[in-house]
Amino acid sequence: MSWIALLLIGVAVADLAHSVWPVRVVPECVGAIAAVLVGLLAGLTSGVDVAALVVIAAVVVAWGQTVTRGFGGRGPVWVPLLLLGVALAVAIGVSGEASPAGGWVGRWLDGAALPVVSSLTADRALLLLGAFLVQMSTGNVLVRLVLAATGTVNPARHGRPDDPEMQLKGGRLLGPMERVFLLSLGLAGHVTAASIVVAAKGLLRFPELSSRRDQERIHQLTEYFLVGSFVSWMVALVSLVLLAR
Repeated sequence: MSWIALLLIGVAVADLAHSVWPVRVVPECVGAIAAVLVGLLAGLTSGVDVAALVVIAAVVVAWGQTVTRGFGGRGPVWVPLLLLGVALAVAIGVSGEASPAGGWVGRWLDGAALPVVSSLTADRALLLLGAFLVQMSTGNVLVRLVLAATGTVNPARHGRPDDPEMQLKGGRLLGPMERVFLLSLGLAGHVTAASIVVAAKGLLRFPELSSRRDQERIHQLTEYFLVGSFVSWMVALVSLVLLAR
């Protein structure tokens, strides 16, 4: 479980860093360093754990590079999707080989004043941290990658007036908030409430989607909304499944 958590933390920190400081190579290096540092703080210092940290750091750097190339039109956008999917599958498959997390993270959790935090194991806490960080920025990246891979949007038109994202403003902010909300409701066992949130989003967006006079434009925006929303919900759902292991 600890290796899965570190992979999610590294990727998420890289994407968050890119949204704040999109300098070449820097964001993915920040993400890789964050994953390694958290792993060391969690006491993952055995030979196999150190080897896993090196692999995770390499995957995080590769993730950042392939995403940048894909959005820049210098490479296929499905490569980072494949990379992350394979890396996550492998991490899940070999998760039983990871040492239990502890170290400074475990000691901090044991001494935490909040009962909710102190009741968590270090492995569980790291996985929760990784899952929620992924909702903040990586979810948006995954949505854009799938939209580009399916031909729903053209990465070269990102930010231009004819970009559907510019027509449905607020999605980049509402998406993370929605995913965090859905994941929180799922962890609390309120799945019905989560489904109400999903339904409410469609009702709130419907007037904006149907207000266009151009039917072709309406279809394009509707496809953008549906594909983007389902991918965004899947990010939260997959994170919930990982946390239910």
